[in-house]
Amino acid sequence: MYLDHAATTPLRPEARRAMEEGFALWANPSSPHAEGRKARAALEDARERVKRALGWDGEVIFTSGASEAAALALGHAKTGARLVSAVEHDAILKAAPDAERLPVLPDGALDFETLDEAVQRERPLVAAQQVNSETGNRQDLAAIAERVHGAGGLLLADCAQGAGKFALPHADMAIISAHKFGGPIGVGALLVKNFTMLEPAGGQERGYRRGTENLPGVLGLAAALEACGDAYLDRATLESLDQLAQECRDLGGTWLSDRLSDPTPYIRAIAMPKMSGSAQVMRFDMAGISVSQGSACSSGTMKTSHVLQAMQVESDVADRTIRVSFGWNTTRAEVERFCEVWLELAKA
Repeated sequence: MYLDHAATTPLRPEARRAMEEGFALWANPSSPHAEGRKARAALEDARERVKRALGWDGEVIFTSGASEAAALALGHAKTGARLVSAVEHDAILKAAPDAERLPVLPDGALDFETLDEAVQRERPLVAAQQVNSETGNRQDLAAIAERVHGAGGLLLADCAQGAGKFALPHADMAIISAHKFGGPIGVGALLVKNFTMLEPAGGQERGYRRGTENLPGVLGLAAALEACGDAYLDRATLESLDQLAQECRDLGGTWLSDRLSDPTPYIRAIAMPKMSGSAQVMRFDMAGISVSQGSACSSGTMKTSHVLQAMQVESDVADRTIRVSFGWNTTRAEVERFCEVWLELAKA
């Protein structure tokens, strides 16, 4: 049973078929001959399909994933100060190590009072996530965009966990990652309202990204987005979580969604009453269930989650917190089995 979809979600069959078609188009899309032009036509068709699927009326720069998209945006945006929220993914924080970190409130929401002061700097670029990968909390990007744009700045939205599940926010730039919604690993995109917001980096993708385009991956990304449709996952699949939440509270555990400003259904952070998070991950694995402790990029470390620290979650609670996340092929039986095992461990 795989319940770690926030780390990566299985490849959709539609994406697999699209990639197989892409592997037959073996030529370099930048080559001028007939084979290259055929590959270029498929690439540009996929670009338009991505725009339609996301409702995006700007430009699309295909990348190797969210980390590269973040590096492009934060490293090449034609703006002044870089401002990032304290609960951003490590890919954002490492792409802008000198950026000012904006605090969040205990409910995970960005502190608007601090934001209002910070955006007074000359034409800042503010990076904020759509959905947090550790807690599932959704930022109020509409309110953030209003403040940033009112000050003449630009908003970069990390939509790696939200694309395919929620509508894109009103942002100047947005990041998507194919393997978070059923596409292949190793491909993503930076969406930009227009190219004038970025300094060219040379090479491919209109001169804004170096490296031969991953045509099979791009085709898989487009097909996966289209397959998401209007409903990423049937909400009835997750109904048993409501009962688990109450039992978690009754047992003295912590259901972190209770404190979030806008919890979303696909990611749950749960602290068991007595067992450490690392021990829980191992025990769930022994029961045949894949869960995690924090985001995949940092789950192998012994450090306390910077997200939970920024939210002022008590260190003891943070140490006992695991993340369970659901995806396009999660079944109701899998969720119910997770709830059963969680209660067995909590009551042991």
